[in-house]
Amino acid sequence: MRAARLIKMVLLLQSRASMTAAELARELEVSERTVARDAQALSEAGVPVYADRGRAGGYRLIGGYRTRLTGLARGEAEALFLSGVPGALREMGLEDTASAARLKVSAALLPSLRDASRTAAQRFHLDAPAWFSEPAAPELLPTVADAVWDDRPVVARYGRGGAEVERTLEPYGLVLKAGVWYLCARVPDAGTFRVYRIDRFTAIGLGEERFRRDEGFDLPGFWEERAGQFARSILRAEAVVRLSPDGVRRLPHAVGPPAASAALDACGAPDDRGWVTATLPVESEEVAHTQLTGLGSEVEVLSPAALRERFAADAARLAALYA
Repeated sequence: MRAARLIKMVLLLQSRASMTAAELARELEVSERTVARDAQALSEAGVPVYADRGRAGGYRLIGGYRTRLTGLARGEAEALFLSGVPGALREMGLEDTASAARLKVSAALLPSLRDASRTAAQRFHLDAPAWFSEPAAPELLPTVADAVWDDRPVVARYGRGGAEVERTLEPYGLVLKAGVWYLCARVPDAGTFRVYRIDRFTAIGLGEERFRRDEGFDLPGFWEERAGQFARSILRAEAVVRLSPDGVRRLPHAVGPPAASAALDACGAPDDRGWVTATLPVESEEVAHTQLTGLGSEVEVLSPAALRERFAADAARLAALYA
């Protein structure tokens, strides 16, 4: 472990003009006293580490010293391409690997370019989860991520319909959607690809032998297709509504773009007040009531009758409340 720390210290000093003991201690997660001992050990090993004394002092490499220890390991190279999603890296257990990769790349750059990683990080940050939610990373995510990287089959146990099911899966890829992690996997017994929520796994066992990937599998394309299928599959009912111009504008935010597009693309011409009548795909009467309530007086439900009666009762209660 100390050897890895010494290498990291050299790379840090190679990527920057100089660093204080406090900065090195923070990067290496050790005390300043340990930094001093490590610097002494490097100097004795022939690495020209020079210590500037005083309050503004620090450590630097002298004589244009360059280490050759900048070659990327495969895991580091793969993690480097995920560096824009630090939260995802942390949850998959790849944060240290990506940090080492960035450090090696930075050390190999020209001095004028070594601040590129810092300036990029200050100008772009991806925060995947939705607002007002605090998703927790699934406990088994790092294990699943290891299986995905190594092309190793897993035996997964998960809850379904009140029971626990065990299934052998070939994990092809991970998807982080609105703070929720999904596994796209091939089921060998069925020969089909399916999607699983990782937070529903109760146990994961890793297989010893690697499976042969289908190189024609396109993770982004597969996810886009399945996500579209899911969005359409939950819309099992319909509601006929009248919408004001403002209601038309706000409809995608209330019911979601797929349902809004299906309704508005097929609606007729506006009446003399600009209102349109549309047949809206909905998940259920209960869900439609919750979603359309947000449009207030910009929507009128025409059918089904039970849903219209619910809105009429809501209106009566509001009228009595604000009378």
